[in-house]
Amino acid sequence: MGLFNVRVYGLLLNEANEVLVTDEWIRGMRISKFPGGGLEFGEGTRDCLVREFAEEMALRVEVGAHLYTTDFYQQSAYNPAHQIISIYYHVRALEPINVRLNSKPFDFDETQLARYEQEQQCESFRFIALNDFSEESVTLPIDKVAAREFLKLHAL
Repeated sequence: MGLFNVRVYGLLLNEANEVLVTDEWIRGMRISKFPGGGLEFGEGTRDCLVREFAEEMALRVEVGAHLYTTDFYQQSAYNPAHQIISIYYHVRALEPINVRLNSKPFDFDETQLARYEQEQQCESFRFIALNDFSEESVTLPIDKVAAREFLKLHAL
């Protein structure tokens, strides 16, 4: 019997009308996606998102309105026995972002590359101007749907 893997992601639009994405290099796969991650047992979805932003970016966020929850079957890219269910929320930063922000995709620094060599994963963050952002800005199928839903609400 397969298992469900619940993921929670945040779409952050800053004051300059830019969308935050993370570029991850995991086990040889390069993926651009929204910040967030896996729901832990006993954790609520909003609490998960607050924890993920704190862990990944040392950033306190306020979780806003629900945006989208997966409504189709999606097999995990990493484990074919898992079905992915992703939940997306709008988020707002409660403080300035203090992690390195890149201007181009997969622009990893030496520390990040060393982490990849050791752990087979690393990540970096960047903003994409809303007028340049599209579903093609992200890699994963569910993220593409969430990006379309986000753009319906934030069309310029």
